[in-house]
Amino acid sequence: MSTALVVGNMIGSGIFLLPSTLAAYGGISLVGWFFSALGAFLLATVFSRLSKLIPRVGGPYAYTKAGLGEFAAFLVAWGYWVSIWCGNAAITVAFVSYMSVFFPILATHNVAAVMLGLATIWGLSWVNSQGVKEAGKLQLITTVLKLSPIVLVAICGVFFIQWEYFFPFNLSGESSFAAIATTMTLTLWAFAGLESATIPAESVENPSKTIPRATIIGTSIATIVYIGSSMAIMGMIDPEILQHSRAPFADAAALMWGEQARLWVAAGAAIATFGALNGWILMQAQVPLAIAKDNLFPSIFGKVNRKGAPVAGIIISSLLVSILMSMNFNKNLVEQFQFMILLATLTVLVPYLFSAAAYVAILLEKKYAKGRKPWSSIVIAGLAFGYSLWAVAGSGEETVYWGFILLMAGIPFFVWMKGR
Repeated sequence: MSTALVVGNMIGSGIFLLPSTLAAYGGISLVGWFFSALGAFLLATVFSRLSKLIPRVGGPYAYTKAGLGEFAAFLVAWGYWVSIWCGNAAITVAFVSYMSVFFPILATHNVAAVMLGLATIWGLSWVNSQGVKEAGKLQLITTVLKLSPIVLVAICGVFFIQWEYFFPFNLSGESSFAAIATTMTLTLWAFAGLESATIPAESVENPSKTIPRATIIGTSIATIVYIGSSMAIMGMIDPEILQHSRAPFADAAALMWGEQARLWVAAGAAIATFGALNGWILMQAQVPLAIAKDNLFPSIFGKVNRKGAPVAGIIISSLLVSILMSMNFNKNLVEQFQFMILLATLTVLVPYLFSAAAYVAILLEKKYAKGRKPWSSIVIAGLAFGYSLWAVAGSGEETVYWGFILLMAGIPFFVWMKGR
């Protein structure tokens, strides 16, 4: 279940469009995938080792607090929580969009679209209120279902590959270094969520062993799926056509099995977004639960029901998700919705930066590192920090600007809670 949480949260709707985005760069984009995967494994290693040292609920928040103090930890948790419920609104919109393939009224009738979105949010909120284990069962099922069409396209697509589609290797017209850097930036977002198993740590059996394994295995599965499926699709469809495709997986499936196969891929995409939403709704309550336990968030977020689920946190966060999701279907509020998603983008990366730095700080403390310093681990953490910093730089000036303001907006709330 922990592995499914990692895989399910990483593989959302984005993978279904990435091959089209990367097609303009040609085969060299696979090198970008490789470097993104390398950076993701560095981060996965850091998180897996931190989970052994500090098997506490909150993941990046708990690690940052142990290594860098509660103020830095609050900034991590504040930004991460906001980014989760903003992201959940975007995932819900994507789910409704994919469902419109089967129910066309959703594409033309905003009320119907909002009703489905709300039903999905609150249905999954109810599942998560039944405890982490119940949410984990659903996550396991949806992860298997969402992987099936992607893996099928990747495996069967090998027999349809035309190798000439990979040449010229660099179609971008830029230098190889610039093309790799750009494709690395485009693909690194696909690895967001690799830390998912660390957050509900206190609900995991034998967390010091289970979480590290789930983090590494989950990241490995996602990497294989990403690179394998991208390579298959890029080899099946002419790059000139692929870069203009709105549904590359559906186009690939249609080439292999006929037009009816498009519906299978649409169903896979809908399940992918549904499973990702379930996993992130679990996250949206676990993060404020961890902060509330340290009296840095209102105490209501720290209350759990008899099944150990932080129901108040689930309800409050889902209310925010519902409001933001509904904004997307109001013509006067679409721009505000897009702005909120942009605002939340950077804060997904902040926990990676702080966690890598916190790992080094923890290693250098005498109680964790006796005698000789573990320089190999410090180097890994340093490389993970550098990768995260690259990711921040690659997210764009506007994203960094508004993301910084979002983080700073949390400071008055921190001061108020400290005062109490």
